[in-house]
Amino acid sequence: MVADTAASSSAVPAWFDSYQKDVAARARKLNIPGYAMVFYQQGEKPVVVVQGVTHRGGSKISPDTVFRLASVSKTFTGVLMAKMVAGQQLNWQTQLVELVEQPDFNSQYTDKLQLEHLIGQSSGYMPNAYDNLIEADYPVKRVLKQLADLEPLCSPGQCYTYQNALFGTLENYFSSQNTSYHRQLQTQLFDPLGMQTASAGKGALMSSSQWARPHIAIARNRWREGDVENNYYRFAPAAGVNASIADMSVWLRAMLGEYPNIVSPQLISDVTTPRVKTKRETYRRGWREHLKDAHYGLGWRVYDFEGYKLVYHGGWVKGYRADVSFSPETGAGFAMLINAESNMINYTTAELWSAHFEAFRTAQQREAASAQNNTP
Repeated sequence: MVADTAASSSAVPAWFDSYQKDVAARARKLNIPGYAMVFYQQGEKPVVVVQGVTHRGGSKISPDTVFRLASVSKTFTGVLMAKMVAGQQLNWQTQLVELVEQPDFNSQYTDKLQLEHLIGQSSGYMPNAYDNLIEADYPVKRVLKQLADLEPLCSPGQCYTYQNALFGTLENYFSSQNTSYHRQLQTQLFDPLGMQTASAGKGALMSSSQWARPHIAIARNRWREGDVENNYYRFAPAAGVNASIADMSVWLRAMLGEYPNIVSPQLISDVTTPRVKTKRETYRRGWREHLKDAHYGLGWRVYDFEGYKLVYHGGWVKGYRADVSFSPETGAGFAMLINAESNMINYTTAELWSAHFEAFRTAQQREAASAQNNTP
């Protein structure tokens, strides 16, 4: 189901209809240029809601409009590397120095780093180390050289230290294997899953038949169309994937186990098993009243959300915001893509899950009461 501002159908849960109307009203108040979101419940058709335009004078957002996913890209990278581990091309204990054909990347610190520390955000380096160099458009090799000399805060695997720069090692690895991150995503995930508009890289975004332009805040509730920047695309495994909300619907279904020949149940378990605690996430604005615990898996965050396991990742690059999340317990998934750097998304995803879990609990209670009443 698709709607410009509202979804109305007997197949749409009442709580979601109310929720998406609230989101639409909030987006209009904030003058958000455009967004797309999908709620998927296993056994039902995905409910897609779109609103706004790609840019001033542009076309209306549609289910096939392509957005930048920013750090939601890490969910694809985690699954891709897990597939390679399952295929015995690599293992989680592969040393990162083996993946980089760059002598000055070797140091007393980097020789302890393994693939699982990279994908699991537990390298030990200061969080977001040298993101400033990425944003200054420094090449991958130069950023990695700087990183090699950085003294870690803790031993690998011992603490949560979120990184983007370190993902550049994977670009080097794929290049050394006469392939690329983009090609591996396409052949191992996008094509098999039928994700028809998904891609990686700036060129791929801008050559899409319809894509949402980035918008930067210039004042309260005012936005300016910006340029698509190269910087994080140079570190594509960290933040270089593009997709439409139609693609994200497929991605959610894959992570909920509906494509077992492509994304196996064991692989899903591997990437969504909590590995390192991320206590700071429990204080996150818009989420803190809901989260009891938080960890990072392999390319995915793993939350205890009001007693339910919620697997999640967010993304933010200049001009875009993105969220993707799913509940293995209830068989539901949600994604939202925005072509503006709006903090609205800090609240919308958490509010969606709070409403969904409340409805799920209510339904369970009704079923329990009905079963009790029907007991002889």
